[in-house]
Parts: sequence; C-alpha cells; structure tokens
Amino acid sequence: MLEFEVRGLDFAAVGEASGTIKRTLQQVGMDASLVRRVAVCAFEVETNIVIHAHRGVVRARISPRQVVVEGEDEGPGIPDLEAAMREGFSTAPAYIREMGFGAGMGFSNMRRCADHMEVSTQVGKGTRVRLVIEASGS
Repeated sequence: MLEFEVRGLDFAAVGEASGTIKRTLQQVGMDASLVRRVAVCAFEVETNIVIHAHRGVVRARISPRQVVVEGEDEGPGIPDLEAAMREGFSTAPAYIREMGFGAGMGFSNMRRCADHMEVSTQVGKGTRVRLVIEASGS
C-alpha cells in the first residue's frame, strides 16, 4: 500500500501523491486507461484535502484486479453532501478559485473515473472518500 500525508493549503505539493501513484502503476505495467482513471481519482482526492482540510492521508492499494484510492481528512466535513456531489458546486473561497482550484468538479471527476465511490463525512470532524477502479473497467 502507498500512503501519503497531505497538508491543507500546501498548494506547492499538490499532485505529489497522485503523481507517485501514477508512476508506480506505470512501472508495474498497468493498462494506460486504468492509470489515467486512477491518477484523476487520486489527484481529486488529494486536491480536496489541500483545499478544504487541515491535513489528511491519501492511500492507494494496488492489485492486478483493481486499485483502491482512499482519502481521509481532518477538516470541516461537508454540511450538504448532496449539493457537493453536483457538478460545479463549490465551497472553495474566491482566492482558491483564482488559483485555478475549487471549480466544483472533484466529486464529478471521481464519480466518472471510479467504478465504485463511497463518501462519508461528519461536520466538524472530516471526510473519507473511497474509490475503487477495476482493471476490467478500463
């Protein structure tokens, strides 16, 4: 399993975890379509932690059948998960959107690229995202 600590508002490091996951999948010879889907999921999970949380962890479990990407954060949680799932919905502050982040596409991109998606959240505690990307679905 690969595991990465992610710090909130550390935009200089955003993409490091997802980039390492992508390179690892390429090195073990995973299909390019699967690699792309996993990389998108991992990047969106990582970016959500950077934008919204104090800190978090991104994990990837790789097997020949599937890749499981998980993100778990210590942050504000999501008050309205149904709204957050809508494409274009964002609670990111203006200064983050001005940097090119927080467009409200994170959950939409995850849902599009993953075969299975689970999100659990508790206001004031944090959010956990679990994404399963099947090798046969690539």
